[in-house]
Amino acid sequence: MLKKNLYFYSFLALSLPVFGQFQSGVSLPNKDKAIVSDETDPAVRYAKTITAEDLKKHLTIIASPAYEGRETGQPGNVKAAAYIAKQFDAYLLDQAPGINDFRQPVDFTFSSWDDTDIYVNGARFRHLWDYLAFPTKNGDLPLLESKDVLFVGFGIDSPNYTDYKGKDKDFKGKIIVINKGEPMKADSTYWISGTRETSEWSSMEKKLMTAKAKGVSLVLIIEDDIKKAIGENRNQLLGPTVQLGDHTKDVIAYPNHAYISTTIAKELFGKEDEKIIKERENIKNKGKFKPVKLKSHFQINLKKKVNGIKSQNVIGVIPGKSKPDEVVIVSAHFDHLGKKGDQIFHGADDNGSGTSTIMELAQAFAEARGGGFRPERTVVFMLVTGEEKGLLGSEYYVNNPLYPLANTVADVNVDMVGRQDDKYKDNPDYIYVIGSDRLSTDLHKINESVNQKYCQLTLDYTYNSESDPNRYYYRSDHYNFAEKGIPAIFYFNGVHADYHQPTDTADKINYEKMAKVGRLIFHTIWELANRPERIVVDVKPVK
Repeated sequence: MLKKNLYFYSFLALSLPVFGQFQSGVSLPNKDKAIVSDETDPAVRYAKTITAEDLKKHLTIIASPAYEGRETGQPGNVKAAAYIAKQFDAYLLDQAPGINDFRQPVDFTFSSWDDTDIYVNGARFRHLWDYLAFPTKNGDLPLLESKDVLFVGFGIDSPNYTDYKGKDKDFKGKIIVINKGEPMKADSTYWISGTRETSEWSSMEKKLMTAKAKGVSLVLIIEDDIKKAIGENRNQLLGPTVQLGDHTKDVIAYPNHAYISTTIAKELFGKEDEKIIKERENIKNKGKFKPVKLKSHFQINLKKKVNGIKSQNVIGVIPGKSKPDEVVIVSAHFDHLGKKGDQIFHGADDNGSGTSTIMELAQAFAEARGGGFRPERTVVFMLVTGEEKGLLGSEYYVNNPLYPLANTVADVNVDMVGRQDDKYKDNPDYIYVIGSDRLSTDLHKINESVNQKYCQLTLDYTYNSESDPNRYYYRSDHYNFAEKGIPAIFYFNGVHADYHQPTDTADKINYEKMAKVGRLIFHTIWELANRPERIVVDVKPVK
């Protein structure tokens, strides 16, 4: 986590700044003070248009079986985008510059293995069990086999140490096996650096590009803890790997390669163990290595499937009156996990709740404009795709913004606001707030102030802590804006037993709670859009 100044704001007193951490406690409103509810205040009047009934109407539609879990690039996702665009049109929102029908096209590429196995001397080894290979970093390889595999030490070729003894032609078209890391001397210093510090040759990319330059057909990298490596990458590799943009015709920069278990390595080494041990001793004592020919029969197939997918971010706009060039973005992702077989992952809380809230917020601001209360700054309502694939829809926007990022005042992000977690099972009047003080103390104070004045919810900053093991600050779409230096605030209800399960359904949503949170978000946006000065970025991020 980044480290920035913390300004703890309470409604009894404004304390002195505390340095060295972000807000991570619970902020309780002062309930001795009355909530402002007089509808002569336009903020009160239009916040009240956010109702549980309207939220339920939207959410029961987009989380219904007909939308098939809204997976990016799938028909249910396209259907959800059309529904949102229809609502924005009905609210008479403006189009963002450069797009039509409220939709910003976003291209994705889905890559996966259609068929992959390894055989050594007839023994079969399975992907995500005995080895792993990344489809986005490998070319299509229906079948490669050889009885002439080479063990090439660490795969290094530097002026003062090389594992490639011989001529480059000796390695052309070959399958090689290498270790991770770098060779060490008997005194535990490294041969290349001459110190206890590693060199640039610890980079796997450098080793792979060296192998490619020598014409190697396949690199097998020995992974000492294959279970850990597979565990860290299983979710990424169980389904298709998703990239932004159209990569269907890309030429892969790397040679084909796979990370293999020590079990596969031992089968490959076979009776050449003694030679390998001898060469490893030569490395340690002399800094020299001679490739070892392995007499095992090796086969691999890496048959790849690559599909280009089109999706959309859905964007509607209320142009600002006096400061139209300054922009407040209100974001949520509308995609979810789709279907797995016959099971639909409805995504009612994640993130049908945020999607429905954004639609209600857009309608509230549209009614305010119709009633003569157009915001001073432009407010952009943005429903993004591809969040479940790695925050990709919002990443696309910040790299292809429709409004200059320098003029973007803040991002207000809504992701899961319709349920209660175990901590607050008896108190629905709460919300977790993440990121509000990480770039702007103004943003944090605004949210606290409007909460006290209009809503009086419990604001819990637990997940804003640098030490939050869940790292939620980095796991929703606001983070792509924050990375660009744009202050961001993220509203979140915490997880529950139905998180990322088919049981996350609309009947379990607390719509009254959702409406209260929606009104808090409305008031924060209203203040951001109408205050005389744009909020300051006064906290420097620490990388």
